[in-house]
Amino acid sequence: MRRPTVRTYTAWAAVMAALLLPAPAAGAETAPAAAAAATVIEKVPYAMDASNQAAWWTPVATYKGRGQYTYFAFNEPGSTAATHRPALARRDPDGAWSRLPLLNGDGQQAEFPDDNGHNQPSAARDGSGRLHVFTSMHADSWRYFRTEAPGGDVTDHASELPDQGVGITYPVVTTAPNGDLYLAARVGTGLDRRPGKLYRWDNANSRWSVVATFASALYRSVYPDDLTVDASGRVHLLYEWAKAPATAFRHQLSYLSYDPSTGASNNCHLLGKQLGGSGTDLANLATCTRPANTHVDGPGRLQDTMVKYEDRVEAAVSRGEVVRYTVEPVYAGPRTVPVAFHMKAEGVAPGNLPGERFDVLVPNSLNTQKSGWKNFGIVNYKGLPVPIGGMS
Repeated sequence: MRRPTVRTYTAWAAVMAALLLPAPAAGAETAPAAAAAATVIEKVPYAMDASNQAAWWTPVATYKGRGQYTYFAFNEPGSTAATHRPALARRDPDGAWSRLPLLNGDGQQAEFPDDNGHNQPSAARDGSGRLHVFTSMHADSWRYFRTEAPGGDVTDHASELPDQGVGITYPVVTTAPNGDLYLAARVGTGLDRRPGKLYRWDNANSRWSVVATFASALYRSVYPDDLTVDASGRVHLLYEWAKAPATAFRHQLSYLSYDPSTGASNNCHLLGKQLGGSGTDLANLATCTRPANTHVDGPGRLQDTMVKYEDRVEAAVSRGEVVRYTVEPVYAGPRTVPVAFHMKAEGVAPGNLPGERFDVLVPNSLNTQKSGWKNFGIVNYKGLPVPIGGMS
């Protein structure tokens, strides 16, 4: 993937077929060292089809009402060896299981051809107790099923989704704290580009909409990996790239966050939004850590962030200064993730007086409890730098 370069005054700078249920270990209350509880493996008591095999799925949804409810989306054997029938298994707090088949408009259980690696259902429960299931799509039109109310049938609602008639692959879905859902999927069947899109279920209004195309590049296909929403409502998304149209070899694991309250995503803009920068021009975007991009709370913060200097430039311009401002990602060897961002400003105030000036390096680093500070731009794998341009 091509590396961003200098931008000056430009646009916006374990689930297999069983559920793992924790059980209290003997003496756990009096022995803190026994905090790691024993594990009981309880098999889902329904027949499993051999097509249950993939990484791009979120098959489990849980709900705590009068106890722990668990919903597990899976494929049952179809009418032939080459087909499968998606269903949901529900485990009540008392341990009782029940089965919910996914029903077509004619009331019959849905059945689809096997396409291993692309069959698995993804499921989530919204804030109103409705279950949502996406299943068996590999560049197919939407296959989406939902209950109308808690305890109801799981029926076909594919016509309610945006982007009708385009190929959908690798849906992953999660529930936000406010009861909304977020869905990430690869969209399209183009030979030269297959982007990733983020969708939102508005629980209050019972409606799906497109949030944004979160990744798109010429001659690349997007592979969504995982999706979660934190307690503040920010969406966190992991995805990978591969050469278009598709390949089993992925590269450049990527991460971005999206804040619904502001509409901001967390790819670093070489020229910030407040300075007129674009969030869709890929030449103006670079993979970065959140501490490098903006202010964060706690011990994982950097004193010098990109937004700190972007704000200084914006303030200088508002004072009437003329500012020459450049942002250049700095790379270590052939890697395509920057090790730092070189930010430089030279301003002239009214009256030809000296204005805003700085010349700094903002490191592309992240502090974790397990590993401490790590720089995203100096990663090696098996002794070799990664990711690099042209990886497949």
